[in-house]
Amino acid sequence: MSIFAKIFNMNNGKSGSRKNQSNRSGKPKTGGAKPFQKRASQGQGTQKPKPSARTFDKKPKVAAAPKVDNGEMRLNKYISNSGVCSRRDADLYIVSGNVKVNGEIVTELGYKVKVTDVVNFDGMVITPEKKVYIVLNKPKGFSTINEDIVSQENVLSLVKGASKSPIAPVGRMDKSTLGLMIFTNDTNLIQKLSSPEQRSSKMYQVSLDRNLKYEDLERVQKGIYIEEKRVFVEDVAYVENQPKTEIGIKLKASNVKLVRALFESLDYNVLKVDRVMYGSITKWNLPRGKWRFLTDEEVRSLQQG
Repeated sequence: MSIFAKIFNMNNGKSGSRKNQSNRSGKPKTGGAKPFQKRASQGQGTQKPKPSARTFDKKPKVAAAPKVDNGEMRLNKYISNSGVCSRRDADLYIVSGNVKVNGEIVTELGYKVKVTDVVNFDGMVITPEKKVYIVLNKPKGFSTINEDIVSQENVLSLVKGASKSPIAPVGRMDKSTLGLMIFTNDTNLIQKLSSPEQRSSKMYQVSLDRNLKYEDLERVQKGIYIEEKRVFVEDVAYVENQPKTEIGIKLKASNVKLVRALFESLDYNVLKVDRVMYGSITKWNLPRGKWRFLTDEEVRSLQQG
C-alpha cells in the first residue's frame, strides 16, 4: 500500500464519533456509621461544653490591602511565561547579559517590565504569553481573512475560545479548500512556516472533474511552470482503490492555490482540495470542523522542520 493510500484511508475513516461512556454508578455506598454522627450520652446527663480558650485568644483578622496591578511583572516571569525557559534559567540569561529590554541590556535580578515593553531574549523578541498550538480540520465555507470581528464565515470562529490570547492561522486557505490548518500565537513559528525556505511537507487529496491522464500525472511530477516559476512536487499518484479523478500530491509549497493551479494549467477543473497532512500532523480522529491542541512532539517537529 502506498503512502497516499495509508494516509487517505486513515483520514477518510469514520472516526471521532465515539461517545464517552462512564462505568461509574454514581451511587454512594450505604451502611455503616454516618460520618460525624453524634453518639447518645450514656450514664450521666448532658454537660455544657466548656468554652475554648482559643475563642477568646483569637485576634481579629485584618483585611489584607488589595494588590495594585500596575501592569508590571518580574523579568524572569515575563521570560518564563513566554515558554522559552524556566524562571531559574531566565535568571542565568539575565545576569549573563543575554536579555534586552527596549534595546538596553538588563542584568538586574528582580527587574520589572511592562507588557508593552519589548523584550529581546538571546536574540529574539518574546511575548509573555503561553504558547498555544492548535490544529483544525477546516470545513468548506470558511475563509482565513483577518477580521477585527470574528464573523460566522471567518475560520477563527471555529477555534473561538481555544485560547485566551489572540491566535492566527499559519498560511491562508480559501473557502472551498478543506483540511488541516495550524493556529498559534507563536509569531516566530508563523514566520518560519510562512517562509519560502520552510521545509514542512504538505499532502493533499485533489478531486478532479475527469480522470487524470497518466502523461499529465508525469508532467506534474516533473514540475510545471506557474507564472514563470517552476513548482516542485515531491510526489504525486492516483489514490489507491479510488477513481483516477482522486489524486494525492505532496509538496513543500505553503501556498494552497498552487495545488489548484497545477491541475487547472492542464485544463482540469478542480472540484475539491483537502489537506490531509501537514508535516507529521494528520487529521486522524479529528472530525470536520473540530480542533485539538498539538502534542509536544508535533510542535517540536514543526519547529525543527
